[in-house]
Amino acid sequence: MNTIRIMKRTLIFIAALLILGPNILSGQRTQKPVLHAKKWMAITGKPLGATAGAMIFSRGGNAIDASCAMLAATSTMWDVLSWGGETQALIYNPKTQKVIGINALGVAPTGATADFFLDKEMNFPPQYGPLAAVTPGTPGGLMTMLAEWGTMSLSEVLAPAMEMALGYPIEAQTANAIERNKERIKEWPYSKEIYLTHPGEEREAPNAGEIFVQEDLYQTLTKLVEAEKNALDEGKSRKEAIYAAYDRFYRGDIAQEIVRGTQEQGGLITMEDLDQWQVYIEEPEVTNYKGIDVYKLTSWVQSPVMLQALNMIEGMDLSTMPYNSTRYLHMLYQVMNMAFADRDFYYGDPYFEPKEPMEGLLSKEYARERVKQINWDKNDEGVKPGDPYPFQDEINPFLDLLEEWSNKATSALDLPGTRSEEFAGDEMFYLGTTSIQAADAEGWVVSITPSGGWVPAVVAGNTGIGLSQRMQSFVLKESDNPFNVVEPGKRPRATLTPSMALKDGKPYISFAVQGGDSQDQNSLQFFLNMVEFGMNVQEAVEAANMNSFQMRGSFGQHEVRPGRMLLHSSTPYWTRKELRAMGYSLQESDRTSGPLNAIFFDWTNGSMWGGSSNHGEDYGIGW
Repeated sequence: MNTIRIMKRTLIFIAALLILGPNILSGQRTQKPVLHAKKWMAITGKPLGATAGAMIFSRGGNAIDASCAMLAATSTMWDVLSWGGETQALIYNPKTQKVIGINALGVAPTGATADFFLDKEMNFPPQYGPLAAVTPGTPGGLMTMLAEWGTMSLSEVLAPAMEMALGYPIEAQTANAIERNKERIKEWPYSKEIYLTHPGEEREAPNAGEIFVQEDLYQTLTKLVEAEKNALDEGKSRKEAIYAAYDRFYRGDIAQEIVRGTQEQGGLITMEDLDQWQVYIEEPEVTNYKGIDVYKLTSWVQSPVMLQALNMIEGMDLSTMPYNSTRYLHMLYQVMNMAFADRDFYYGDPYFEPKEPMEGLLSKEYARERVKQINWDKNDEGVKPGDPYPFQDEINPFLDLLEEWSNKATSALDLPGTRSEEFAGDEMFYLGTTSIQAADAEGWVVSITPSGGWVPAVVAGNTGIGLSQRMQSFVLKESDNPFNVVEPGKRPRATLTPSMALKDGKPYISFAVQGGDSQDQNSLQFFLNMVEFGMNVQEAVEAANMNSFQMRGSFGQHEVRPGRMLLHSSTPYWTRKELRAMGYSLQESDRTSGPLNAIFFDWTNGSMWGGSSNHGEDYGIGW
């Protein structure tokens, strides 16, 4: 009998090892291993995208060159974005030891006024279709970064994407997204021609692994390369030649076809809109958290939300809040309540009036006042935007609007003719955007969150370029947000938010995540996982997150769900019980963040540690 018991126990033990896999045998505590590199690191949303970056590094390119190649490749793969989308980036320049911000977000076109949409009885600009399109930003962002700080030609950097445009094996995620959205795709003739490779069949989308060809896109990219070559033949410099390609896209025959194809389908974009649009090279916002300088873009995206949250958390005693304990989760939720309420009322395009009160919003004194308002016993569904103006010695000009503002719960189901896709399930919550992380031995570091033009996108004529759907992030009424009311030439306040942290004046962590309104929530928790809880970079990207829905959503009908909290399915029942008693409505998932990608800089050993989330198809390669 003892022998039988021993044999049974042995078999059970072996079975457990097989279920748990090699990680338990090797001591690895994560589902994916940490990436290690000495010379370069390339991480992005698809394995083929990361391979494109690795190809450029292997040919002598720097981190700018590689990140541009990854941006081109993922745009070609419709990795929840396309060539007509938008690009947001932070770049660390080792020569100046400064962090640079890149603003390549498109703008509302001519005719896109609040009255235009209100006259169509819309609550917000549409979620899909030609009227959802802002001007393309990603091509301009890519070419500006490459021209200003890259080392290679546009032809070299676009080579992987151009090869893919002639045919690459499409992955299941994108192919299935096309199939799910095929009825909407059929509304737009140029989209239908590209996306639906099996028209009339039961499955009209490509099959996983099918060679997906985009001839129109290839021809568009070829025109860019031709413009560069012609300029070089005329004796122009590398930089001037890249900007010649830029001009062809925004002012030449490519622009003409974008305008013709967009307007044919009911869109508003004009040649003047494309000509007047520009990429802004900016100084990012920064706050210091316990000796670490954290950099984010400014108010045209939601980025400062994370800085506001860190300012509030910095003064708290986190030793009394164990990781993902009831008190810690409640603290995160309440801090985000306040930061997102400020976002929803005060953030907008800084190149338009009124000017956002960023000095007050990011002041440590304002953060301390906000912390005093936290109810530590239950969720506060009535949290409003604060008043940051006194913290920059000014009087708030919108006190009357602030008084009437509320985050009353809404549901798209209550609004006629709308869809509730952003809250339909985990997939829609996490989709939208990819992230790109790149670093090299010279010291260049790049963090990008490109997005827009995701499936299903309206394709602009015969260009092969899917247009952005970012117009939906505007509001139509000043009472919702006086800084983010749509008008021609203005950028919508987007969710896209790359991150970078420096310590002792040197790169410490570069990181980003996809997932709409969850992005800065997940980035905040990732950062705290490393800084406060001692996780390595891979542990931190895989760790359980909490997500709040108590903000005005940035998509569709801008829904609000006060008290709704997404928790990891491993959260103990007693923690859930305590949270419910505090007024939270809980949802669970075994994945509680969009795919996080990050690079940690190990200055002690002179190496880089890469982390790529276990959720999604994100992938990294280092050397």
